[in-house]
Amino acid sequence: MTARPPSIDLLLRSDAGRAAVSRFGRGATVAALRSAAERARTGEIATDAIAAHALAALEQAAWPSLQPVINLTGTVLHTNLGRALLAEPAIAAAIAAMSGAATLEYDVATGGRGERDDHVRGLLRELTGAEDAIAVNNNAAAVLLALATIAAGRETIVSRGELIEIGGAFRMPAIMQSAGTRLVEVGTTNRTHARDYEDAIGADTALLMKVHTSNYRIEGFTAEVAPRDLAAIAHATSLPLLDDLGSGTLIDLTRHGLPRERTVADAIRDGADLVTFSGDKLLGGPQAGFIVGRRDLVARCAKHPLKRALRLDKIRLAALEATLKLYRDPDRLAETLPTLRLLVRPESDIRTMAETLRPALSTWAGPDWRVEVIACRSQIGSGALPVETLPSAGLALSPAGRASGSALDVLSARLRSLTPPVIGTIRDNAVRLDLRCLEDPATLLAALT
Repeated sequence: MTARPPSIDLLLRSDAGRAAVSRFGRGATVAALRSAAERARTGEIATDAIAAHALAALEQAAWPSLQPVINLTGTVLHTNLGRALLAEPAIAAAIAAMSGAATLEYDVATGGRGERDDHVRGLLRELTGAEDAIAVNNNAAAVLLALATIAAGRETIVSRGELIEIGGAFRMPAIMQSAGTRLVEVGTTNRTHARDYEDAIGADTALLMKVHTSNYRIEGFTAEVAPRDLAAIAHATSLPLLDDLGSGTLIDLTRHGLPRERTVADAIRDGADLVTFSGDKLLGGPQAGFIVGRRDLVARCAKHPLKRALRLDKIRLAALEATLKLYRDPDRLAETLPTLRLLVRPESDIRTMAETLRPALSTWAGPDWRVEVIACRSQIGSGALPVETLPSAGLALSPAGRASGSALDVLSARLRSLTPPVIGTIRDNAVRLDLRCLEDPATLLAALT
């Protein structure tokens, strides 16, 4: 027969009860104790463990759902894991902004109202060559705002080969529909020519648009109109060209031994009237989206009612300003910007780390698992250079003997249960841990022990 649970007052006076009240408050503790007492009445837990279970439940509920993890997936800009890591100056700037009042929309010199985009406008103009610039909360918002401002109620011409769908079922045609512009598709999936755009331009055309195919590449029998030529077609009929770069980079990546990607400055030089791109991908900052380009068109976007709904807060603006300032010293950018630092890590350094960590991981996994140093191919991620990979190294944990397929899932779950959780991938009958994004091996060793 199950013992009758103690009274709530008695449980509150226990060591665990007093600790719970001290940390979580009396109201939350009473609710947790009542829930645990009900479980004791049904025999689910022991009567003498009610207070301990209540305290454990409160601790679990207090643990943040958005928590740090160790990214060993091999994808540097992993959308599900938060994309770019912020640089130390950006973190410090964000902390300073969130710690007190700030000049978000206040001009200290005049004592009057300021404009929040001014905190990054000058830097964006300097780094891209654009006449003007504004910032919103992500690149999808930038595209939406630009289309709603320039082409609402009229037509936007896009190549069929550029009607992208990215993560979370985000589709360019849906964004265009939401912006109120009518999509006009030209060309075919694999081949679009200048005459396709020229033939489609009519009295109702408001905009020509080029879209970066961020997560795929069409190869083989293909043709596309170069951005400079597309700009010439648009300008010949007094139409603007919107160039959506997606991830967007401010520097020539080949300088750091990485594959070539068009920069924002390239797009401006090629004649784009508006360019949209992200802040939390190759740029290496907080989540943001940008519209840069012709002064008159950017000004129209800034005055659109959607701009207020899509604007950035002081914390992200502070982090963004600090990140953009790092680009003023390009010679040290590979040291100061975490995203670039991770992308350029030599394979030899990563392999040395893997060899150092292998014994500890083998001990943690146990005798049923074989741990080997392996060669990997890391991905840049988040729609940047979709088919390009980087040579890397890591560790593969595979069953030492016969094991069911679920054993890999169990081991992966063990890794995710560590503090902080360790996130790898399952492939080729092994749990694989690509170490490109692990700069300090002590963090993994601490989680294992």
